[in-house]
Amino acid sequence: MQNTRGILKNVLILLTALCCAAPSLSLAAGNKPGKGVTVRPARATWNTGFFQEALVRRGLEELGYEVKEPKDLQNAIFYKVVTLGDVDYWANGWFPNHNSQLPRNFDEKAGKYGYIVKAGGLSGYLVSKKHAEQYKITSLDDFKRPEVKKAFDANGDGKADLTACPPGWGCEKIISHHMDVYDLEDHINQVTAAYEASMADALARYKNSEPILFYTWAPNWTIFKLKPGKDVVWINVPEINPSEAQQGLDDRMTLKDVDGAVSNPVKLGFVVNDIHIVANKNFAEKNPAAKKFFELFSLPLEDINAQNTKMNQGEKSDRDIQRHVDEWIANNKQQWETWLTEAAQAK
Repeated sequence: MQNTRGILKNVLILLTALCCAAPSLSLAAGNKPGKGVTVRPARATWNTGFFQEALVRRGLEELGYEVKEPKDLQNAIFYKVVTLGDVDYWANGWFPNHNSQLPRNFDEKAGKYGYIVKAGGLSGYLVSKKHAEQYKITSLDDFKRPEVKKAFDANGDGKADLTACPPGWGCEKIISHHMDVYDLEDHINQVTAAYEASMADALARYKNSEPILFYTWAPNWTIFKLKPGKDVVWINVPEINPSEAQQGLDDRMTLKDVDGAVSNPVKLGFVVNDIHIVANKNFAEKNPAAKKFFELFSLPLEDINAQNTKMNQGEKSDRDIQRHVDEWIANNKQQWETWLTEAAQAK
C-alpha cells in the first residue's frame, strides 16, 4: 500500500512537471510558425520605448521569425511607411496622441493590436513640489505672475523655462497649442532640445534646489527619479481647451486620483493614452502567430519605469537592453511562455 502511494505521488509530480513545462515543450518540439519569415520592425526615437520594442522582437524571434534590427523613425514617418509596407510593425503607438500623425489610408493598411499599457500613457506638466508650495502654483496660468517667471527663468530671457518636447513629437504640437490658447507665449519659454539632455539639465537644477517646470509622460524614467507627490507635483492647465487632434476627447483630459496632483481631479490638458503595437495589416494577416503575440503582449507601468530608470543611469547600450529583456523574461517566465504557446497555436 505504501509503495502504491509512492508510485502515485511520483506520477502526480511527473504530470505536474509536464503540465507546467507545456509552453516551452510546444516551442522546443519544433513549433516555430515564423520560420523562414523575415520581419522588419521600426522603433520610436525616444529611448523610453526601446525596452518594449526589444521584448516584442525577442518574442517574435522565439516564434521562429528572423527579425532585423529596428529602424529608428519619427512618428509621422513610421505611420506612412507602415501603410506602404516598407516596415512591418512597431511597439510605440500612443493613441489618441498620435492620431494627428496618421495618413488618410491608415485604417485601410495598418492596425492597432493589443494593449502594451491600457490607459497608462499619462502626460502633463510638473513643477518641483517645494516651489509649487512656495509660490502657490496650481496651474500654468500662475506662470504669468512676475515672481514665478523670475524664479523659473534659468537662461535670463525673462520667461519661465519649460522642458518641453523636441520638434516632430506629438506632444510638441499640443504644448504649442497650450502656449497659444492660454496666452503663455510671452511668459513661458519652451526648451525643445533633445528631451533626455533637457531633462538631465532639469534634474541637475532640481538637485541644486532650483525650481523646475517640465512636461513628461508615463511610462518614463522621469517620474521614477522625480516622484510625484514627493519631489514634484502635476499641475492644471487653466481650462480644457482641446487641440484639433484632441477634439471629442475632453473626458480623457481631466483625471481623478492622480498621485501627486495639486488637485483632485486635475486638468492635465493631455489625453490619457493607450499604448499599442501598430502593424501593417497585410503582415499581420499573413502571420497569425505574430498577430496573436501582438494582441497578448503587455507590460506593467512600473516595470517600464524601472527599466527606463536603469537606462537613465547609464545602462542604455543595446547589450544592456538585451540584458534587461533577459531579466524580465526570467522574472515572468510562466506568463512569457503562455504568450508564446498561444501565439504558436494561432491560425
